[in-house]
Amino acid sequence: MRSCAGPRHARRPVPTLLRSIYLPRSTDAAAFAMATYGIPLLVLATTHSAALTGLAFALEWVPRLGAFAFAGTLVDRHGTTAVLRTASAGRALVVLAAAVILPTQAGGHGATLAVMLLAALTGILRECSYIAAETAGGAAGRQAGARAHRVQSALLGIDQVATLLGPALAGLLLDWAGAAAMLGVIAVFSLLTSMLAPRESHRAKPAAPLPVLQGLRTGWSVLRALPTLSWLVAGLTVSNLAVGLLQAATPVIVVQQLGHSMADVGLIWSAAAVATLIAVAVCRRSIDRFGLWLVGAVSATIAAVACLAVSFADTYHTYLALIAVLMAGEGGMTVVLRTVRSRLIPADVFGATLSLTILLLLLPFPIAGVLVATVPPTQLGHLITLCAALQALGLTAAFARLRTAPALRARCL
Repeated sequence: MRSCAGPRHARRPVPTLLRSIYLPRSTDAAAFAMATYGIPLLVLATTHSAALTGLAFALEWVPRLGAFAFAGTLVDRHGTTAVLRTASAGRALVVLAAAVILPTQAGGHGATLAVMLLAALTGILRECSYIAAETAGGAAGRQAGARAHRVQSALLGIDQVATLLGPALAGLLLDWAGAAAMLGVIAVFSLLTSMLAPRESHRAKPAAPLPVLQGLRTGWSVLRALPTLSWLVAGLTVSNLAVGLLQAATPVIVVQQLGHSMADVGLIWSAAAVATLIAVAVCRRSIDRFGLWLVGAVSATIAAVACLAVSFADTYHTYLALIAVLMAGEGGMTVVLRTVRSRLIPADVFGATLSLTILLLLLPFPIAGVLVATVPPTQLGHLITLCAALQALGLTAAFARLRTAPALRARCL
């Protein structure tokens, strides 16, 4: 059997990857994790409203989806360095402005407006920086050759370490030091990302910059030509409706229904990150031995079963454990997706195609926020059960279709 280690020249020097890819990815992921999980907590603490918390979650994600319409084109046109630096610096300015404004609007409608705008603006800037960081990671994966899944596993591991620390840190800061402290730490991580953004070398600029709509059409054409990637994206898009619903509903369920604190909400996602890190480490080795399809199918089964069980959880610790198992399964599927994506998408249209695939994957998240905003809190359990059933059906259909796909049957891709 051919070794998955590949030729020796396929390896890229560790210091180069550490400085150019892993360090800026780490600071960007830390800022993202704190903002993604901390801002809904901030909204709930400010408004004490489950409906407004769900609405803020939707407002956080809708601008992100709009950002994907042009973020990939910006990266293809201007490069990862310029986009990463600009978006990270902009996010730092936004959260610092919110930290100054919120104390002056305590208890009024101005505070509600401020946190809603904060959710929307950080969503836009986050996705611009994310596309830039992912494009750089995709290039690193292509250079790694047959070891691409190891690079993608390392990047996913960085994201999960940030998810391990970010939500817990955001919850603790919000409980103990207030909103200004939490937002200040997010600003620090954003500024570090801007300073650490790697310089590109030998980047081939496109002959003519693509308009935004043309970039999306290009990405759609590439995606349609890659059925393996298309089916993976379709299955994970359905799955993300359940995941998004749980992300939006967890502050309400834990604080208002289970009677726990903001810090306990962060602890749930930190525990999920630990489980995901373990799953990523296992998948990294399992792909070498068993191939992408089997690892992906097992991960999908674990995620679907755990999600179906979540709606029946009636204690905090049971809820925490099931969320952790669910996110571990999601982590395994993400390793598979990242590996396929980094190897199959052509380099010259990677940014535009990446934007479209992520746009499709994230479409369910604002829908989940709207559902939480409109469904009474007492009915959230039934809604989670319905979405979990859809997730199971979607993942079953996708991986059944991909069973004979050459790219997923290959042990090293």
